[in-house]
Amino acid sequence: MTETPALPALWPAPLADGTVHATVTVPGSKSVTNRALVLAALAAEPGWVRRPLRSRDSQLMADALRAMGVGIEETVSSSSAGDGAGGEAWRVIPAALHGPTTVDVGNAGTVMRFLPPVATLADGDIRFDGDPRSYERPLGQVISALRTLGARIDDDGRGALPMTVLGGGALEGGTVEIDASNSSQFVSALLLSAPRFNQGVEVRHVGGNLPSMPHIRMTVEMLRAAGAQVDTPEAGGEKDVWRVTPGALLGRDMVVEPDLSNAQPFLAAALITGGTVTVPDWPRRTTQPGDALRRIFTEMGGSCELTDAGLVFTGTGKIHGIDVDLSEVGELTPGIAAVAALADSESVLRGVAHLRLHETDRLAALTKEINGLGGDVTETADGLRIRPRRMHGGVFHTYDDHRMATAGAVIGLAVEGVQIENVATTAKTLPDFPKMWTDMLAGDADGSGVPGASAGAGA
Repeated sequence: MTETPALPALWPAPLADGTVHATVTVPGSKSVTNRALVLAALAAEPGWVRRPLRSRDSQLMADALRAMGVGIEETVSSSSAGDGAGGEAWRVIPAALHGPTTVDVGNAGTVMRFLPPVATLADGDIRFDGDPRSYERPLGQVISALRTLGARIDDDGRGALPMTVLGGGALEGGTVEIDASNSSQFVSALLLSAPRFNQGVEVRHVGGNLPSMPHIRMTVEMLRAAGAQVDTPEAGGEKDVWRVTPGALLGRDMVVEPDLSNAQPFLAAALITGGTVTVPDWPRRTTQPGDALRRIFTEMGGSCELTDAGLVFTGTGKIHGIDVDLSEVGELTPGIAAVAALADSESVLRGVAHLRLHETDRLAALTKEINGLGGDVTETADGLRIRPRRMHGGVFHTYDDHRMATAGAVIGLAVEGVQIENVATTAKTLPDFPKMWTDMLAGDADGSGVPGASAGAGA
C-alpha cells in the first residue's frame, strides 16, 4: 500500500463554509474485491480482478491467500474485455493450497470468516490470528458448520479466534444448518468455497432474522458468474436455503464496482449543505447494500438522478427525520445516524441489533459519541432513536471502526470543533479519506478544480 502522511491523533473535522459541489471518485467495493479474490484463488485457471480496492481489509485478504500458496500479481493494465476497465489489476494464479502458515485477519470480518473454509482445502495447518477485537467477533457458527462438513479445527473450545484449521487437502461437504442471525457472512463463507467441496454444500439458516441479505445475493451472483451452480429454492416454498453443486470454478475477468457504502459520507455532505455530489460509475444494477442510499437520503430531503456521469445527488440543506428498517443494509447505520442527528425531526433506525457485534458495538458507540457532542440518542432493542438537538464540538471517538470515523466527519460539517480520534482507521476500507474529504470541500475531489465549498475550522 502507498505511504500516506501521518495523521494527528485528533483530526479536526472540517466545517463546511457553504454548499458542497464536487465529483467524488469512490474506490472499489471491499465486499466485491474480497469475494472476487477468494473465487479467483479457488478457480481452475488464472483470472483478473480489476479496479480492486486497495485497503487494509483487501490487503489482508490478498496476503492471506498468498500465504496459502496463491499467486497474486499486482499490475497496471488495460482491459482485454474492451470495457474501459483498465488501471490497477490483480492477476490471480491459483495453486495447490498448503500450510503450515499463519493468516493475519486484522479485524476484517470477510477474512476471518471467508478463509477458514478455504483453509480446509489446504494440505497442512493454517493458523488464524488477528487484532484483539477479532477475538470477540462471532465465528463459532462457521467453526461448528465446518466441523459438521468434515473439517478438523483446533480452537481450544473458544468458538473464536485464534484457531488453527488442520487442512487435509479436501472437505467432504454436504448439508449443514447454521444460525446466521449475527452475520450474513456466515452463509457467504460456506457458499464461496462450496464448489470445491466433494459434495458441494446445502446451507440452511435456522436462526432469527437474517441480516444483510444483499451481501448473500452478491455472493450468489458472483459464484454464478464464476461458473458455479447455485440453487436458491425459495420458489419451491423453502426459505433461507442455498445449494451449491460441486464443480470447477472458471478464471474470470472481474471488474470491481465502486464501494457504494463508502460513497455515503460524500452524499451526506450534499444533503447537509444543500449542494451536489456526483459519484462516477454508479451501477444501474447492483447487489451492493449501499445502493439503498438513493432511497434513504431522498426520503431525508435530497434528490438523485442516475446519469451518464454517474449518480448525481443534490440536497436542499433541509434534513428530515426518518423511520427506517436497516436490517438489510446495517452497515449504513452510522452514516444515517450522523445525518439524523442534524435533522429537523426525530428518527428511528430499526432492525440492526446485530451491529453490536461489528468492528465495535456500533449502537453503543454511536449513542455515546453523538450524545457527547450534545445530541440525544437512545438505544432500543434493535436500533436507535435519535432526537435532534443543538450540538457542540468535542472529541468523537472511533473505537478502531472506520464507519464511526466517517460518521464523525459528517457531523463535523455542521458542528464546529469536532475532532475525530484516530481518523486513520478509515484505511480499513477507504484509503486517503481525510484528503478525499478536504478535496471534496474544496470542490476538487476529482482534480477538476471546480470551485465549491471551502474547508472551514480546522481544515
